[in-house]
Amino acid sequence: MDNNENITNEGQEQLAKRTIRRTHRKEKDPDRYFVLRNWLNTFFILGAIVGMCIYFFADRDTGTYIVLGSMVLKFVECIFRLMK
Repeated sequence: MDNNENITNEGQEQLAKRTIRRTHRKEKDPDRYFVLRNWLNTFFILGAIVGMCIYFFADRDTGTYIVLGSMVLKFVECIFRLMK
Protein backbone atom coordinates (compact mmCIF):
# COMPACT_ATOMS: atom_id res chain seq x y z
CA MET A 1 0.00 0.00 0.00
CA ASP A 2 2.76 2.43 0.84
CA ASN A 3 4.41 1.77 -2.50
CA ASN A 4 1.27 2.67 -4.48
CA GLU A 5 0.71 5.77 -2.39
CA ASN A 6 4.31 6.90 -2.99
CA ILE A 7 4.00 6.41 -6.73
CA THR A 8 0.73 8.26 -6.77
CA ASN A 9 2.16 11.11 -4.69
CA GLU A 10 5.30 11.29 -6.84
CA GLY A 11 3.19 11.32 -10.00
CA GLN A 12 1.04 14.07 -8.61
CA GLU A 13 4.11 16.11 -7.68
CA GLN A 14 5.50 15.73 -11.20
CA LEU A 15 2.19 16.83 -12.68
CA ALA A 16 2.08 19.82 -10.37
CA LYS A 17 5.61 20.86 -11.38
CA ARG A 18 4.95 20.55 -15.11
CA THR A 19 4.31 23.86 -16.79
CA ILE A 20 1.50 24.05 -19.25
CA ARG A 21 2.48 25.76 -22.46
CA ARG A 22 -0.24 27.01 -24.70
CA THR A 23 0.33 27.61 -28.35
CA HIS A 24 -1.84 29.98 -30.28
CA ARG A 25 -2.62 29.25 -33.86
CA LYS A 26 -1.61 31.88 -36.34
CA GLU A 27 -4.33 33.07 -38.62
CA LYS A 28 -4.17 31.53 -42.04
CA ASP A 29 -5.63 34.61 -43.70
CA PRO A 30 -4.47 37.90 -42.19
CA ASP A 31 -7.12 40.56 -41.90
CA ARG A 32 -7.61 41.76 -45.47
CA TYR A 33 -9.48 44.89 -44.35
CA PHE A 34 -6.82 46.00 -41.85
CA VAL A 35 -5.57 49.01 -43.84
CA LEU A 36 -9.09 50.12 -44.78
CA ARG A 37 -10.20 49.86 -41.15
CA ASN A 38 -7.23 51.94 -40.02
CA TRP A 39 -8.09 54.68 -42.52
CA LEU A 40 -11.76 54.63 -41.47
CA ASN A 41 -10.73 54.90 -37.81
CA THR A 42 -8.41 57.79 -38.61
CA PHE A 43 -11.19 59.69 -40.43
CA PHE A 44 -13.59 58.89 -37.59
CA ILE A 45 -11.24 60.33 -34.96
CA LEU A 46 -10.48 63.43 -37.02
CA GLY A 47 -14.17 63.94 -37.80
CA ALA A 48 -15.12 63.57 -34.15
CA ILE A 49 -12.47 66.10 -33.06
CA VAL A 50 -13.44 68.61 -35.74
CA GLY A 51 -17.14 68.09 -35.02
CA MET A 52 -16.67 68.64 -31.31
CA CYS A 53 -14.63 71.80 -31.91
CA ILE A 54 -17.29 73.18 -34.23
CA TYR A 55 -20.02 72.14 -31.80
CA PHE A 56 -18.46 74.00 -28.86
CA PHE A 57 -16.95 77.00 -30.63
CA ALA A 58 -19.26 77.65 -33.60
CA ASP A 59 -22.61 76.28 -34.75
CA ARG A 60 -24.06 73.42 -32.68
CA ASP A 61 -26.15 71.99 -35.52
CA THR A 62 -23.22 71.77 -37.92
CA GLY A 63 -21.02 70.19 -35.24
CA THR A 64 -23.70 67.62 -34.53
CA TYR A 65 -23.97 66.68 -38.20
CA ILE A 66 -20.19 66.30 -38.51
CA VAL A 67 -20.04 64.05 -35.44
CA LEU A 68 -22.93 61.96 -36.75
CA GLY A 69 -21.20 61.66 -40.12
CA SER A 70 -18.03 60.46 -38.46
CA MET A 71 -20.07 57.93 -36.49
CA VAL A 72 -21.25 56.47 -39.79
CA LEU A 73 -17.60 55.84 -40.64
CA LYS A 74 -17.19 54.03 -37.32
CA PHE A 75 -20.22 51.84 -38.06
CA VAL A 76 -18.76 50.94 -41.46
CA GLU A 77 -15.46 50.05 -39.77
CA CYS A 78 -17.31 47.80 -37.32
CA ILE A 79 -19.05 46.03 -40.20
CA PHE A 80 -15.64 45.31 -41.77
CA ARG A 81 -14.40 44.03 -38.43
CA LEU A 82 -17.34 41.63 -38.18
CA MET A 83 -16.76 40.40 -41.74
CA LYS A 84 -13.34 39.13 -40.66
